[in-house]
Amino acid sequence: AKMKVPAHIGSIVLVLPLLLAVLQTATAQKNGIQIYSLTVDSKVSSRFAHTVVTSRVVNKAEEAQEAIFEMELPKKAFITNFSMIIDGVTYPGNIKEKATAQKQYSEAVARGESAGLVKATGRKMEQFQVSVSVAPAAKVTFELVYEELLKRHLGVYELLLKVRPQQVVKHLQMDIHIFEPQGISFLETESSFMTNELADALTVSQNKTKAHILFKPTLSQQQKSPGQQDTVLDGNFIVRYDVTRTLSGGSIQIENGYFVHYFAPEGLPTMPKNVVFVIDKSGSMSGRKIQQTREALIKILSDLGPKDQFNLITFSSEATQWKPHLVPASTENVDEAKRYAAGIHALGGTNINEAMLTAVRRLKSDNQAELLSEGSVSLIILLTDGDPTMGEINPTKIQKNVQEAIDGQYSLFCLGFGFDVSYAFLEKMALDNGGLARRIYEDSDSALQLQDFYQEVANPLLTTVAFQYPSNAVEEVTQDNFRLFFKGSEMVVAGKLRDKSPDVLSAIVKGKMHKQNVTFQTKSSVAKQEEEFQSPKYIFHNFMERLWAYLTIQQQLEQMVSASEAESQVLKDRALNLSLDYNFVTPLTSMVVTKPEGQEQSQVAEKPVEDGECGTCVPASWAAEHLPGILSHPSPMSQPRCHPFIVNLASSPSTSPIFALPLLSLPQELALVVPAPIQAPPVLLTLPGPSIDRLCVNIKHSQEPMNLLSDPAQGIEVTGQYNTEKACFHWIEVTFKNPQVRVHASPEHVVVTRNRRNSAYKWKETLYSVLPGLKMTMNKTGLLMLSGPDKVTISLLSLDDPGKGLLLLLRDTDHFSSHVNGTLGQFYQDVLWETPEGADDNKRILKVQGKDYSATRELKLDYQEGPPGKEISCWSVEL
Repeated sequence: AKMKVPAHIGSIVLVLPLLLAVLQTATAQKNGIQIYSLTVDSKVSSRFAHTVVTSRVVNKAEEAQEAIFEMELPKKAFITNFSMIIDGVTYPGNIKEKATAQKQYSEAVARGESAGLVKATGRKMEQFQVSVSVAPAAKVTFELVYEELLKRHLGVYELLLKVRPQQVVKHLQMDIHIFEPQGISFLETESSFMTNELADALTVSQNKTKAHILFKPTLSQQQKSPGQQDTVLDGNFIVRYDVTRTLSGGSIQIENGYFVHYFAPEGLPTMPKNVVFVIDKSGSMSGRKIQQTREALIKILSDLGPKDQFNLITFSSEATQWKPHLVPASTENVDEAKRYAAGIHALGGTNINEAMLTAVRRLKSDNQAELLSEGSVSLIILLTDGDPTMGEINPTKIQKNVQEAIDGQYSLFCLGFGFDVSYAFLEKMALDNGGLARRIYEDSDSALQLQDFYQEVANPLLTTVAFQYPSNAVEEVTQDNFRLFFKGSEMVVAGKLRDKSPDVLSAIVKGKMHKQNVTFQTKSSVAKQEEEFQSPKYIFHNFMERLWAYLTIQQQLEQMVSASEAESQVLKDRALNLSLDYNFVTPLTSMVVTKPEGQEQSQVAEKPVEDGECGTCVPASWAAEHLPGILSHPSPMSQPRCHPFIVNLASSPSTSPIFALPLLSLPQELALVVPAPIQAPPVLLTLPGPSIDRLCVNIKHSQEPMNLLSDPAQGIEVTGQYNTEKACFHWIEVTFKNPQVRVHASPEHVVVTRNRRNSAYKWKETLYSVLPGLKMTMNKTGLLMLSGPDKVTISLLSLDDPGKGLLLLLRDTDHFSSHVNGTLGQFYQDVLWETPEGADDNKRILKVQGKDYSATRELKLDYQEGPPGKEISCWSVEL
């Protein structure tokens, strides 16, 4: 029988660093399923996140209805518990060895039940879903618990909460407690659904070691319009933070017989590096992939340090070296490499084996010839989008060849572009050689993904790092040797304290830094640490023991990739036992969900693998009907759309438009009599002081790029590249000194760079980001506003046609200092207005820094509040 269309009643994921929660439901009118309570309770203790999601629903219909609990969770998180409470009876999820759970699943399939829990992986998420039949007037409580150790990425931990109830919820609350004994050094929030009105429902409080984020919107705050079930809550809520750090060996924290040692010392100099970029230019890379690779490579080359050396190897059917040796990253060499990168074109097969061996031989030969500086770090970065098709094509043989050639001397990082590449092949090759693998998703921000990955490995600080603890104090310690430590990351070691361990736990961390050996020492009082973790409000019980188990399992699963068959089995057995002991859903276990009698008796939740295989599947027809879009690949860039022109047939130019038609549909005679539409100027400047006059600036001659504004007192700099043909900007970049943020806007998207980390936002995505001293907002009209206390407000707008360009709008210009300068900044210096002799009221002369500009009063469109804009009178000036 065909299934009823389900109501999505609760989908929550918290990601820390990618603590992601999705609250997802269908509107109550669809089938009578109503959520009356939805809560997220997340406790983050020393980077370990324990999240409880509770969704309570009631069936308001007069017949039984299908309800679905659906959630997305971060790939690195482990589900630890799930239960449904129906009519006072609890139906738990039982975690079992995968083979045992699979047997129950197979039996359910044999009975004709749709037993599988649909799973799909996004960039950072996995999906979990359970359905249950709910009797009329009956209530169901769904509760899900999952845990994750937050990983430091480019200097921050990140909490991402995705909110999408699809109906207003009487009691909706997100309660997040963060406790960091080291101290919280900064905390910032960002949202893609928040408005100034909804921001009143958000409370953020913080002291030295604790932060509390509470989001509790009322029914009226959730509603799109009064009396309606439609909700404005649809998007992301993110918290980013970091902890206070020192030059020492880090922080040792102890709770209930377990310890964790976090190591990320501050103030270390970056070691010089030797980088060989190995770039796939086979035929499958043609088009957008090779274009984005070129773009990313040019940016990455700019980030090479003056002490670094590098080379480029491109490959298709054969491998080609850019230079016969690695060369210093001088301005001349980098510029030449950029020109070479700009000329890379895709054609031919994929000879990964030859390309990799060429890269290793290059490093070995240059090292033997003493061309590489002493104490430098050598890295190979491979980017490919496909499996080997030329030369040696056996993946196992290639992995063996590469490992034997590298022989532990260099670190290999593999980037798999798109979904055609065998990720497992690249991952093993990277892990075999002290590096890691990443998938680069095909999307508009692929070039940014490549740049972000490079930033992770751009600043090596230490090599051959080893942690040492007294053998009489600790046991069962997690991985304590690491090949490389990079700026912005963190090393984590956990273990058990022995029964009669000393009162003070000491640790020594040894490593190599450039040309010298370094040693870090740290100590921690067991009693003092135990006392710190007593607050029940912030701490969940035995979290450090669970952190140790989580980290041990994660590391054993990773070690299995490059272990021998015998070693792999030992690692697998231990990881399985820990998964069962601590009730974790890992790749080795599955959760069997029980249901009331008469319903499908067993659904099975499993962990998907990176290459997109899923343990259990549902018919494609059902997925297409009930879960549109969930199983598809990331969406390609949306195509440019045709937009109608606004046509005003009224005689008065100040009258509002009365209808819209595509320009091409106008008859020729009509087109002749329609007044020209009022245009928006590329730049709109609000003048300082009580005057309501505004300046509309048209630029007829431009340099590339232009210094538009610079005010050292404001700590603001604005540059841009102007397109005189289209009368708008091709790109605009705004740089703030405090906080240190760069906003680069192009017609395609907005890229915000902070601490070397890029975040991309498509135009018309809502955004509400509050940093210390700066607020960034974007509404659904696509107006991006950058403002702050005592700051000039800078607004950017992308015109609808992606090929058209950007507008720049300034207000709150009273905040400019007397030191403001630049092409536009000059208008905020001493400006004299004169009326030319015999001229009417619509003509003026502006005298600015010894130059005269003609100004004409004209009607223009003002987009200060976003499209469709309003007509204003302003003084037009041409530069």
